[in-house]
Amino acid sequence: MSSGMDDVAQGWLQHRMVLDDLLAQTTDDDVDYRPWDGAMSLGELAIHIVTSTDMFIQGIKQGEFSEPATENHYKTMTDVRTIVERYTEHTKEEIKSIFDFQLKGYILFQSVRAPGTYWLSNAIDHEIHHKGQLFTYVRMIGAQNVPPFMRQPNEV
Repeated sequence: MSSGMDDVAQGWLQHRMVLDDLLAQTTDDDVDYRPWDGAMSLGELAIHIVTSTDMFIQGIKQGEFSEPATENHYKTMTDVRTIVERYTEHTKEEIKSIFDFQLKGYILFQSVRAPGTYWLSNAIDHEIHHKGQLFTYVRMIGAQNVPPFMRQPNEV
């Protein structure tokens, strides 16, 4: 394992754990909330975040990308939070087990050929982008006390 991957996993968790904090602001009635026509629902967006990050990490490890996992067997935000928790634990361990050669290897995805380091950064940026959208969703459903953008290192 790359000596820095534990630190990478911790840094990523500082962002991912805020997803849990945001979802804690929701009720089961919010699972299908869409702020505009054509938007992902709140539940879909949360699941998109975790399955996409998992897809990027698996692609880095395998040297090629596949479609993200489909997780559509949920009815409530409680179900969504359970899916998020499961993916968080799995992805954390997968990040920690990435080797240096996997980070240096080039992978083709959507007509872009780039090293694993690029795709790892892209995965984290993609997650942060959608987490920002979730902040908006959660405020629009009436949450008053949203969490900070990321947790401090001692809060993970």
